[in-house]
Amino acid sequence: MAAVGSAAFFVVGPGVVAGLVPRLLTRRRQGRPVPYPAPVRGLGVLLLAAGLLLLTQAFVRFVIEGLSTPVPIAPPQRLVVGGAYRYVRNPMDLALLATIAGEALLLGQLVLLLYPVSLWLFAAAVVRWFEEPGLHRRFGADYDAYRRAVPAWWPRHHAWTPGHHGERR
Repeated sequence: MAAVGSAAFFVVGPGVVAGLVPRLLTRRRQGRPVPYPAPVRGLGVLLLAAGLLLLTQAFVRFVIEGLSTPVPIAPPQRLVVGGAYRYVRNPMDLALLATIAGEALLLGQLVLLLYPVSLWLFAAAVVRWFEEPGLHRRFGADYDAYRRAVPAWWPRHHAWTPGHHGERR
């Protein structure tokens, strides 16, 4: 059931944020892309692919490790701290930002470079004022140790291992 819920949310959540909204933002500009050089467009392809891969892995992690979904109405039963979550606390958000920035570079659409900035501001507020207090209530000291050890937005250089009492390596 968790896999079905996560797959549905993947289509609805990221599908809208990284698919439909960028399409709507660029609809009128479709015929006039900025003539980015090939290396910049290549970087766009890499960001897009890396973002989609990271996003998919993060969703799978919620099913396997959290025994649930990333949907707030069906939160994880266990604290998800494996995979990309060992490096950064918000890999889904970062993956969406990378995906959209990749689209902007690949398609030559400057408007899409502004969209991730506003999206990050919104995500940072949701994380700070909604997700983090909820995770603290649900998982207590385990989440507090994880939060002390793993940065919210800038990935660690080395993977965090639970039980290291918040030490950064």
